[in-house]
Amino acid sequence: MSEKVTPYKDSKLNKKKQVEQMFDKISGNYDGLNRIISFGTDVKWRKKVIAMVKTNNPKSALDIATGTGDLAISLANTGAKEIVGLDISEGMLSVGRKKIKAKGLEDKIKMVQADSEALPFDENSFDAITVAFGVRNFETLEKGLSEIYRVLKPGGIFIVLETSVPSKTPYKQGYKLYTNFLMPLIGRIFSKDRDAYEYLSKSAAVFPYGKAFNNILQKIGFTNVKDLPQTFGVATIYSASK
Repeated sequence: MSEKVTPYKDSKLNKKKQVEQMFDKISGNYDGLNRIISFGTDVKWRKKVIAMVKTNNPKSALDIATGTGDLAISLANTGAKEIVGLDISEGMLSVGRKKIKAKGLEDKIKMVQADSEALPFDENSFDAITVAFGVRNFETLEKGLSEIYRVLKPGGIFIVLETSVPSKTPYKQGYKLYTNFLMPLIGRIFSKDRDAYEYLSKSAAVFPYGKAFNNILQKIGFTNVKDLPQTFGVATIYSASK
């Protein structure tokens, strides 16, 4: 990442601890605010991720930076019998556990608090690994991706859904206006945490998307790397294998 962006400028904590603190603070209204900020398109993007995972017929799946568990819950539709949702924020996980219980999926989905850059799993543990809007929050991007590579089984599929920046006019200008001004404003009004949503927009702006992210995945060792821009390029789905 060309520039290190952290949630709280005056904090003495490292980025990892700041991200944990931030998501703990906004966990209560994160889901609803996500729908507002993305105009509901994040739901459509997640459905595409699930469809891609399903083609690999996974028996086990790991959703990293699972947040409140939306993607982990959707992974139940892929046929996977064992699903783990992992996140650094206990606040987000607690919301996710309630959702999982409400759907009667406690026997299939386990929520784990852990560091994405030090995954508590053996090598070659999962057939499929997903990350939705989480890799840009890694303290050290390549370290986190290397951990994912380590626990992914040979032949397994790795799918990332992440924000990106449109390259064509007028979408590029509209995206900058929205992320720099409107998104932080919405976040401040509804979450009472201005810093959190300013961070989320700034971290998206400096993330190495498209070919730059493809190159990092290939450097780690992933193969069959592809990027699929979504909705005029405001998000991208990346797929890779081991």
